[in-house]
Amino acid sequence: MDIYALLIASTLNAGTVLAIASIGLLINERAGVINLGAEGMMLCAAIAGFATAVHTGSDLLGFLAGAGTGALMALIFGLLVIYLNTNQYATGLALSLFGAGFSAFVGVNYVQAKLADRIHYTVPGLEDIPFIGPAFFQQHPLVYGTIIFAVFLVVFFNKTRIGLIVRSVGESPESAHALGYNVRTIRVWAVVVGGALCGLSGAYISLIYTPLWVEGMVAGKGWIALALTTFATWRPMRVLLGAYLFGGVTMLQFHLQSIGIDIASQFLSMLPYLATIVVLALISRNPLWIKINMPASIGKPFYPGN
Repeated sequence: MDIYALLIASTLNAGTVLAIASIGLLINERAGVINLGAEGMMLCAAIAGFATAVHTGSDLLGFLAGAGTGALMALIFGLLVIYLNTNQYATGLALSLFGAGFSAFVGVNYVQAKLADRIHYTVPGLEDIPFIGPAFFQQHPLVYGTIIFAVFLVVFFNKTRIGLIVRSVGESPESAHALGYNVRTIRVWAVVVGGALCGLSGAYISLIYTPLWVEGMVAGKGWIALALTTFATWRPMRVLLGAYLFGGVTMLQFHLQSIGIDIASQFLSMLPYLATIVVLALISRNPLWIKINMPASIGKPFYPGN
C-alpha cells in the first residue's frame, strides 16, 4: 500500500509540472495564439527561479522570478507575432531554441549549487490518514493551487464576461473587433499570462520537482504540455486529467524499477513520449472532432485594418 501511495503522490507532483504549463498554453490558444516556445520559456524560468532561490534562500522569490521570466519572454513573443505579424510557429520555435541555449549559458555556474533545506508540506489533520494522507495530503501548495485554478478557468471561460471575450477573440477576432474590443491587446495579455504560467512550471521543476539545476532539465515537458492542450480539446479539466495521466506514466518507470521488474531503463524513459505520440495519433484519426473543439482562429494573424 505504501508503494501505491508513493506512486499517487509522485504522479500528482509530476503532473503538476505539465498541468501548470498546459493551462498557460490553453489560455494562449483560447485567445487564438499558439506558442511553440514553452520549452525555452520553462528552461529560462527554471534557471531564473533556481538562481534566485540560491541567492535569496526564498522559494517564493524563486517562483516570482520564474513567472516573471516566462511573462517577459512571452511578451516579446507576443509583440512579434501580434503587432509585427511574424509567423507564430517559426517565432515560437526560435524562442524555444533561444531558451535552451541561453539557459545553458547562464546556468553553467549553478550546476553544483544547492538550495536551502526543503520544507515538507502537509495538510494538517489529513496527512496522517493511512494511505490517503501520504498519497494526497503531503504535497506542495502549488499542487492544490493548480487544481483550484483549473476549476476557476472553467467558470472563467464559460460564465464570466472577460472569459467569453477571450474566447470570442480566439473564435472570430473580426467579430470581436467589430464589437469594439481591442483584439491585439487582449491577445497580448493572454500570451503574457500563459507565459507566466509556463515560467511558474519551469520554476516548479528546479525548486520542487527536482530541486537542482541541470542543463536541459525540462527534458521535453514543454512539448508534452503543448500536446496536452490538443489531447484535452482545449478544456481545463481535461488538461488536468491528461497532465496526471502523463505524470503517472513518467513516474511509473521509477516504480517499476523499484519493485524489481526487469525492463530496460531506456524503454521506460521512452514511455511518456511514446504515450504522447500514441494519444495524438488516436486523436488525429477524427479531425472533425478536433475542428469542432479547436478555437477557429488559432495560429492565424489578425489585421485590424481589414
